[in-house]
Amino acid sequence: MYSSAYVWAKVLIYLEERLTPTTVSAWFDDAEVVELNDNNLILYSPSDFRRDIIRRRCTDYIQDALREIFNSDAKLLVFGDEEYNAYKNKDKRPSSMDFNPQFTFDTFVVGPSNRFAHSAAIAVSKTPGQVYNPLFIYGPPGLGKTHLLYAIANNIRRANPEANVVYIKGDQFTNELIAAIQSGKNIEFRSKYREADLFLIDDVQFIAGKESTQEEFFHTFNKLYEEHKQIVMTSDRKPSDMLTLEDRLKTRFEWGLLADIQPPDYETRMAIIKNKAKQLGLELPDDVCDFIATNITNNVRQIEGTVKKILAYRDLNNMPLDLPNVARAIGDMFKSEGNAVPTPNLIITQVCKFYSVDETVLRGTQKNKGTAEARQMAMYLIRKLTNLSLPDIGKEFARDHSTVLYAIRKVEVALKNGDTNMQNNVRDITANINSCL
Repeated sequence: MYSSAYVWAKVLIYLEERLTPTTVSAWFDDAEVVELNDNNLILYSPSDFRRDIIRRRCTDYIQDALREIFNSDAKLLVFGDEEYNAYKNKDKRPSSMDFNPQFTFDTFVVGPSNRFAHSAAIAVSKTPGQVYNPLFIYGPPGLGKTHLLYAIANNIRRANPEANVVYIKGDQFTNELIAAIQSGKNIEFRSKYREADLFLIDDVQFIAGKESTQEEFFHTFNKLYEEHKQIVMTSDRKPSDMLTLEDRLKTRFEWGLLADIQPPDYETRMAIIKNKAKQLGLELPDDVCDFIATNITNNVRQIEGTVKKILAYRDLNNMPLDLPNVARAIGDMFKSEGNAVPTPNLIITQVCKFYSVDETVLRGTQKNKGTAEARQMAMYLIRKLTNLSLPDIGKEFARDHSTVLYAIRKVEVALKNGDTNMQNNVRDITANINSCL
């Protein structure tokens, strides 16, 4: 896809060949390209006289030039001040994305494990683009990283309702890029992210290892950073631990501030439980809160889910909220530390995210190189991380055990021969799987 600058330069050359350079300079001296969209060119000219000349005498020439460049019909629009201002205001309207109003700094329970990240997020929301840019928040899943992203967005929206806030997950960024390339809408894709006032990306680790995605993200990051637009990223690990992330991106991620979030201590867990119970209109006895805080130690999301489950049991079963009843109601939510085994579905999901492959394709019969490697990786990791037999693994992919054995050996040989790319992929995908347990 051509850049707007390239297209406009080609159009001017085309015009000079049919008119004269002096004429083109006189009529287009103050004209600027507003947008190149689906092969349609939007120009802005502040002069009523020149704008009228362009529309009456040059529209056919410019559309012919665009037809030569794109080999298809194209349309010219010429904006004056009123149209141009309306267009700019349209672009600056807040995105249609709504951020959960419950995710605010006031509802975020602060403790020693997250105080630094919380303070940094507040600072960013008060002076976006001026301090801690980018802000990189990292830590295991379920500890409140997304809560802080939404809190930043909600704060900035309150202070500036016209702010263009854009939020995306790392794997969705890749999927949108692929769709844009397939449909020829690269310009719209880039405009969506590169014109943001606040750019929030969750689980940025999923862009690692994807060459085109990293290239696109690199240029998006640079443009936003140079224009002092705020960038906030979250990840389940710090940049230096993303083995397949390009060094130039690792460096940029570390330009601002790295803030980690760790599992909450006992006191913070108690505060989270009581805070969530209060939000839901529950009065939990201290021994019940202690039981939850003692048994769920690593995941704020699971703590909150447990309180919600207690509410459901109370409402559905008219259950008194004493310790024996609560223990029976939520006993299945506890798991032994270190004994969690990933399911084949979880492994396949994470492999598909890493390779940007649809699950139905991975389980299907397509044999292109990218899909084959992803399928072999999934079979290898299921064998390595679960207790499934070769025939059982084969059932996940509608294949026999000999095909599974071939796939596993192919990955093992690559690892044994020191294939650095394969080694890094195995480590990164395994880390992604473990972060979901």
